[in-house]
Amino acid sequence: MSRVVFLLLPGLHLLDLAGPAQAFSTAAGLGHRYQLSYVGQGDEVVSAQGLPLHADTSWPALTRDDLVLVPGSRVADPPRWPKLHAASAERLRAHHAAGGTVASVCSGADALGQAGLLRGRRCTTHHDLQDELARRYPAASVVRDVLFVEDDRVITSAGIASGIDLALHLVATRHGPGAAARVARGMVVYARRNGDDQQASAMLRHRSHLNDAVHRVQDLIDARFAEPLPLAALAAAAGCSERTLTRSFVRATGLTPLRYQQVLRAERAEHLLSRGATAEAAAHAVGFADARMLRRLRSRT
Repeated sequence: MSRVVFLLLPGLHLLDLAGPAQAFSTAAGLGHRYQLSYVGQGDEVVSAQGLPLHADTSWPALTRDDLVLVPGSRVADPPRWPKLHAASAERLRAHHAAGGTVASVCSGADALGQAGLLRGRRCTTHHDLQDELARRYPAASVVRDVLFVEDDRVITSAGIASGIDLALHLVATRHGPGAAARVARGMVVYARRNGDDQQASAMLRHRSHLNDAVHRVQDLIDARFAEPLPLAALAAAAGCSERTLTRSFVRATGLTPLRYQQVLRAERAEHLLSRGATAEAAAHAVGFADARMLRRLRSRT
């Protein structure tokens, strides 16, 4: 069981909270074990849209598998950011120091800054607030014009709808791209965005089409990319011939089904390698007999 704790600050934007909360709730409904909690610095928090929200004032016990997420709040002009209490800042620092992940949506990045978690790290926030965040935290590196940034278990996002992108990214990282695709489809959201173009995953990058048969095949490949998937089986899932599927798939995505599967394998392997796996272990995890094919595939991608 993983717990997702939302730290609710005064004037929070409802979508900054509701988007990620819905994503993790949908993931839980699909069988992934998540429990959502809502804590505040007082037991009632009034949102930017005027809706009062109840919050617990005591924090649950956390493990390194848990996530703490700070939704953004309305920031006045001149900028006045919600004040993070010392106890809340210590909670954020302690969770990260214990190996946990902390995240923010929009101006919630300032709360991470107040806790000292942006120092020496890449981060982002809403485009209207980036200059002010950079001024307040000169030791941080504010990345502009991206949806979210991840740096050593500190994840910041640009705000509003990008909180959903952040949540889908975390679901994909923890449970695979197929799980993220199912969550996105359940939420009826555009699930093809990632942090920036250079880091966009194949699952997100090649989904901006309206061919439902191709989406069904992509769902199958996303969920079982480490398995042998004969073209005949994929065509049967699409309800068409192998030739028709290949032609439709290339037209919709720019890739053949096999090439799409290989790109998914290569990207998953890169993720495992970045977290210390050996080339052999990563190759086996994504469905290759040994590391030689993975090396050839990485050289091409």
